[in-house]
Amino acid sequence: MILLNLKICDLFDINHTISNKYLSSFDYPWEALKGLKEEIINIGNLLDKNEYNEVSNQVWIHKTANVYPSAYIMGPTIIGKNTEVRHSAFIRGSAIVGDNCVVGNSVELKNVILFDNVQVPHYNYVGDSILGYKAHMGAGSITSNVKSDKKLVVIHNQGENIETNLKKAGAFLGDYVEVGCNSVLNPGTVIGRNSNVYPLSCVRGVIPENSIYKKENTIISKN
Repeated sequence: MILLNLKICDLFDINHTISNKYLSSFDYPWEALKGLKEEIINIGNLLDKNEYNEVSNQVWIHKTANVYPSAYIMGPTIIGKNTEVRHSAFIRGSAIVGDNCVVGNSVELKNVILFDNVQVPHYNYVGDSILGYKAHMGAGSITSNVKSDKKLVVIHNQGENIETNLKKAGAFLGDYVEVGCNSVLNPGTVIGRNSNVYPLSCVRGVIPENSIYKKENTIISKN
């Protein structure tokens, strides 16, 4: 079965991430979460030592990146060039943070791919998720990656239930997605390219590309 508009090629331009070869081996983004830790180690061991410092075990940081002394980074993690990791950021490992990104104050990351130019600048939690090129999460917006009943995450798409076979799966944001402040993206949320989410939203399921999510059952197409 082919799930329309949910494939990696529908959501992302994979030329904007160091994990492009890895992602190209999958059809759907949630499939890439399970083996991400091992892939980061593989990529990290091949990085150019003239460009990246391995600052601690399996933590590779580009020499142009600006990491505040109060940030805590666990491996395996890769931080790209010109990226800023701000005060009290907590990166729990299994994280690829691309070039020109912002990981802000008190932000927590875990088992994620952040494409180039992604911004998670203020009090965000992003876990078991993939954020596409130039995606932006407003202050206080978070991904919820575990269901309250602890069952496997299912993606809901217009009456169709798509099994991920994962207990933990957060959100998959296409390129240029904007998420408003203090929004919650429920487990298995997929937001198509160039879409916007209003502040204070509680989002679940699949939001089409080029849309504006105002509230549940109120999603309009951009003109």
